[in-house]
Amino acid sequence: MQRYTSRVGYAWFNHGVATANVALQAWLLWLVWPFSIGVGGQLLAIVIAWLLADFVNGLVHMYMDSNDHYASIVGPLIANFHLHHKTPLYTVRSLPLVYFVETGAKVWLVPCLAVIALLTQVDGISPLLLHVLVYFGILSSIAEVSHYLCHTSNSRIVIALGNCRILLGKRHHAAHHLQDNVSYAFLNGLSDPLLNLIAARFSRGYKQHTDLHYAAWQVDGESR
Repeated sequence: MQRYTSRVGYAWFNHGVATANVALQAWLLWLVWPFSIGVGGQLLAIVIAWLLADFVNGLVHMYMDSNDHYASIVGPLIANFHLHHKTPLYTVRSLPLVYFVETGAKVWLVPCLAVIALLTQVDGISPLLLHVLVYFGILSSIAEVSHYLCHTSNSRIVIALGNCRILLGKRHHAAHHLQDNVSYAFLNGLSDPLLNLIAARFSRGYKQHTDLHYAAWQVDGESR
């Protein structure tokens, strides 16, 4: 964590990733705009992308929570990611700024969006598929906003959307922090039953692993 907080390069890297993600998302929307799929197709594409984004981002969350490759060049980014379990409150920001800042942690999304951009140039590709993929890329960043609202907002609208599983519900997400190795989804939580099965089989959780690394770092920092 000292490397992350003391080296400005990591902050600039996050800003660069955020800029790349947002720029690619805007470009992709412009690229798919000419492909008409009708109102029904749009609704279908959004629903599929909403479920897909919840599941894929949950998988990434699961992987990152148990990732302890701190010695690698991206180790400080991994360590910073783990701080959320101990300090789950966000800095209060406007939602557009949350969208930008939090998407800076999605390094994996940049190449995904780049591949989607290449797919828009493939002859004969399904317009519905293109819309699903583009919406998936955007909703992957909206997942960060949903997670932010889950931790910071007591708005009746936000709570209602969480209860309807359009956004991430507070009670539903609380299980991720109170228990171990469950409820990794953070767009709407609908994919958590499947993610929980995967986690039980393949993930070691975080409370007895990366959380202990955080505790050791905190004790070491306080002893200096």
